[in-house]
Amino acid sequence: MKNIPIDNVRNFALMGHTGSGKTSLIDSMLFKLGQVDRVGSPENGTSVADWTEEEKAHKISIWAKPFDGVYTAASRKIRRLVMIDTPGFADFIGHKICAAEITDAALITIDASAGIQVGTQRAWKSAEKRNLPRGIAVTCLDKDDTSFDEILLEIKERWGDGRCIPMVLPTSDGKAVDILNTPTDQVPDEIKDRVKAIKDHLIELAAETDDKLIEKYFNGEELTADEFSEGLRKSVHDAHLIPVFATSVKADMGVKETMDSISRLFPSPHDYPVSCAEGNQISADEDQPFSGQVWRCFNDAFIGQMTFIRIYSGVLKPGMEVYNPIKGQKEKISTILYVDGKKTTEAQEAKAGDIVALTKLKHTFLNDSLCAVGSDIRFEPIVFPSPVTAYAVEPKNKADADKIGQALHRATAEDPSIRFEHNTETHELVLWGMGDMHLEVTLEHIRNRSNVEMTHHTPKVAYKETITGSGEGHYKHKKQSGGRGQYGECYIRIRPKSEEDPDWFLNKIVGGAIPGGFIPACEKGFVEGLENGPLVGSKVINVQVELYDGSYHDVDSSEVAFKIAGSRALHEAIEKSSPVLLEPIMNVRVIVPEQFMGDISGLLNTKRGRILGMGPEDGLQAIDADVPQSEMFKFCSELRSITSGQGSFEMDFARYEQVPAHLASKVIEQAKSAQQD
Repeated sequence: MKNIPIDNVRNFALMGHTGSGKTSLIDSMLFKLGQVDRVGSPENGTSVADWTEEEKAHKISIWAKPFDGVYTAASRKIRRLVMIDTPGFADFIGHKICAAEITDAALITIDASAGIQVGTQRAWKSAEKRNLPRGIAVTCLDKDDTSFDEILLEIKERWGDGRCIPMVLPTSDGKAVDILNTPTDQVPDEIKDRVKAIKDHLIELAAETDDKLIEKYFNGEELTADEFSEGLRKSVHDAHLIPVFATSVKADMGVKETMDSISRLFPSPHDYPVSCAEGNQISADEDQPFSGQVWRCFNDAFIGQMTFIRIYSGVLKPGMEVYNPIKGQKEKISTILYVDGKKTTEAQEAKAGDIVALTKLKHTFLNDSLCAVGSDIRFEPIVFPSPVTAYAVEPKNKADADKIGQALHRATAEDPSIRFEHNTETHELVLWGMGDMHLEVTLEHIRNRSNVEMTHHTPKVAYKETITGSGEGHYKHKKQSGGRGQYGECYIRIRPKSEEDPDWFLNKIVGGAIPGGFIPACEKGFVEGLENGPLVGSKVINVQVELYDGSYHDVDSSEVAFKIAGSRALHEAIEKSSPVLLEPIMNVRVIVPEQFMGDISGLLNTKRGRILGMGPEDGLQAIDADVPQSEMFKFCSELRSITSGQGSFEMDFARYEQVPAHLASKVIEQAKSAQQD
């Protein structure tokens, strides 16, 4: 495969709504590429693409996976097709984002029986974000009551009548016509006029890509075959032409024709150059210094750590030493692999445009860059959405406790949208993801790969406390037990601190009431005292502490004594200053089809949400609201249930606000009961 010129390479990602036929289309293409001896099926567990235990169990794609094959087009030209299957389920959007970032084009699938769905729109936005050239495959045309023309009309209304042009048309006898490759005398009479009209429009689009061609077109001269072909490629590259293909895997209709169109119309790595983080364009040539970006890591049970990289320039060979400018470390290249699902083929070299896996890298992980030693080529990191759902996890038994940290680190290294943290305020290990399904699959994956069992429950809320009034506190720490004693006395005042005030601690001691050497000890006592509030034991924030008086003993005073005195005085002052409980408020953005607006607005209101605004967004409706975090832990499953999986949301921390009194009393009561237990 390495002998195929880079101009004949086509890197593209298949994206779309879950169940829209991406994986089935990949399986069919792999069969036609000669990679497999039969067409697999995700439904019966024989898919080459969905090969992991988790994917077979759930019958959905979970991870982005590359496939690589050589294709002889109808024109007899040899093309290399490198395609990445991506998950359509919303929870696994991180892998879709990775694929969109490192490929040169996107093939978006639409189930003819369902039309444009939320996942379709997400796929479109991922491609549009990078201005990726794209095509659309209308799938499942073998299903009852499906119409290619109805879906085509929906596509044109959503994304442009003048640029969304059918390139593979279905016929009444269940076959497909490739508009570019089918001779006129072989086009069925039923679509002959339509094909001619489409070709005329395509000639116009091709001519518009070049001043000389448009002049030739207006002069009534015919474009040559090469001019026409290159003009269409340029039009697709600029997203002025979105080719639409009619397909059915089960009926074996339109798949080969779609592959022909992709090989003819989609850009090569030369056509879609990238820029490094410094803004310099990287030329996709073999004679340039090597550079590439890591877009996925995966720990294989047999191979070990596999680091997937898109090579943007130069040549990579086993035994080479390369440089990771992000980590400032050199790496020795051991093995280079072409990956087709779970099948791997060792390569003697990889070059610009290739998507390969490297083994046994020690310092290189997701979003790292690699380049030739002596170079410093870095690529912008891939940006992922913030996770929205959390589980508090703990090992099922003591044996698993020793392995849980490593297992979670491995899971986050493999999945860019999984995060875990040890919450120092709630003392819980919290696993964050994009939804309940995402977290459940992650725990399954950990159990299957690392043999670590975990239980989970809803995380505790990291409440905080503050004061609404002012108060004074006093404490004299005096202890005598033979020999040197302990003595320290503090008088303090506290008040609410505004965000504009930079000073939380004010030293107002005069006349040496407390020697200067003991002031830092008092301050340490205040810091410790603020860590455990009187209501639920949470951290106290937005408080200004003024130390204005005290006393000391020439012999018995010590730093420890003043630290204790400061902490106790602070607790007394807080209890006199009308303490209140604060809860985290999240800024939530919900995207749903219009028919669910009323239901979702009502749901947010029941969750004490404040709706800030709503309006159209890419054919859907967006609702912006502020909602307490305590109400959001089940929102993902509730949203999915109400919208039948068509809704999605994003969530970020906004601020802390006071908990309503009737709810605060319940939280305080529960906290006290837990302390007694």
